[in-house]
Amino acid sequence: MRPTPSIKDFTAEEDLLGFFGPDSVSWRIHSDPAFSVGGIRALLMQALHPVAMDGVHQFSTGFTTDPWARLTRTAEYVATLTFGTRADALRQVRRVRGLHRDKAAVEETTGRAYRVDDADLLLWVHNCEVDSLLSTARRAGVPLTAADADRYVEEQVVAAVLVGCEEADVPRTAAELDAYFDGVRSRLAVTPAARSASRFILLPPMPGWVQLLTPARPAWSTLASLGAATLPGWARKLYGLPGFGLTDTAATAGLKAFRQATLAVPARVRESPIVRAARERVATAEPLSA
Repeated sequence: MRPTPSIKDFTAEEDLLGFFGPDSVSWRIHSDPAFSVGGIRALLMQALHPVAMDGVHQFSTGFTTDPWARLTRTAEYVATLTFGTRADALRQVRRVRGLHRDKAAVEETTGRAYRVDDADLLLWVHNCEVDSLLSTARRAGVPLTAADADRYVEEQVVAAVLVGCEEADVPRTAAELDAYFDGVRSRLAVTPAARSASRFILLPPMPGWVQLLTPARPAWSTLASLGAATLPGWARKLYGLPGFGLTDTAATAGLKAFRQATLAVPARVRESPIVRAARERVATAEPLSA
């Protein structure tokens, strides 16, 4: 596994623009409302790899004791890697690599001995995320050409390498991403750990006052339903949720409606502080490149 780059490897302008920058497809997809649905879809897909899921079950204690905090940290990691400065992104990468280091176990259903930072497990998590975010963005109506889709997959190679994937193994086009899933599908299954994780994702525990006094439960139910309904057919079949109450056509229509409704909310409200800060920051970088 290659070492994490140092901020000394980059210029001041590169640091300000981050690893992707405002002209990237990554910024376009990751700042869109469909991102939240794609994130849930990614979690459901990631749970289908018995060994990767065992690593979460064995070593991510927050998943069961403080699940909301874990989901928040995951979202913050992706947002910082996408929109933060390179220095901020590298700090997050080092934190995640540190959490993975020296953790090993044996997955019972396959008998495989593994390390949490095995490159193939990191690649599975990465590819589920990229496929989910790209798929939901396209189905939601984000204007993306086939060339944009390939460019997004290519851009995200840097995220895979930073977390510890072998660069030569990372898909660089949408077709290569599809081929990866075709090759790995025979090794996927819904283990007890995956079943437990999917139940949490689809119906997470919430304090009573949150359910009664806030719209958190119906809001999450909408996102979770769309995330499950937009899974590929083979993944829904593994979960025993072939349609999750929605046909593919209805799921796409629902996703588009959700996106349009969210886009009607002012950007200063719907966009995260990390995204807003990035837009403000890159404006100060323009004189550096003039």
